[in-house]
Amino acid sequence: MTFSYSQDRKVLTKFSAVFEEGKTTAIVGASGAGKSTIVQLLERFYDPTSGKVLFDGDDLRSMDLGYYRKHLVGYVGQEPVLFNCSIKENLLYARPEATDEEIESALRDANAWSFVEAMGGIETTVGNSGGQLSGG
Repeated sequence: MTFSYSQDRKVLTKFSAVFEEGKTTAIVGASGAGKSTIVQLLERFYDPTSGKVLFDGDDLRSMDLGYYRKHLVGYVGQEPVLFNCSIKENLLYARPEATDEEIESALRDANAWSFVEAMGGIETTVGNSGGQLSGG
């Protein structure tokens, strides 16, 4: 497939790849090579200029986008997205009823507990992109 943001800004030309279920695939390349664009095409934030993006042989354009994004594909960006509140409050957005023990367990599972503990614990206020503002 080919993708262009505009006529004079072609990003991918005759790009083809197969991502196999259950396998980890790394997309590497120089800045501006199209890595983020590939992910955006897989998430269907954009459609290819020509060609198709297929999922299990089906053109993404023919699939229910809500179902596809909710059940079949996920994206974790490189930059942390945190609200200007405590670590605990940030995590409670995902599960408001979580106890402090469950939050600690989730942080341990994510290998983040020692980092959070060193910052001052789950009551530590973090700013935009995870910058620490104050201890708790």
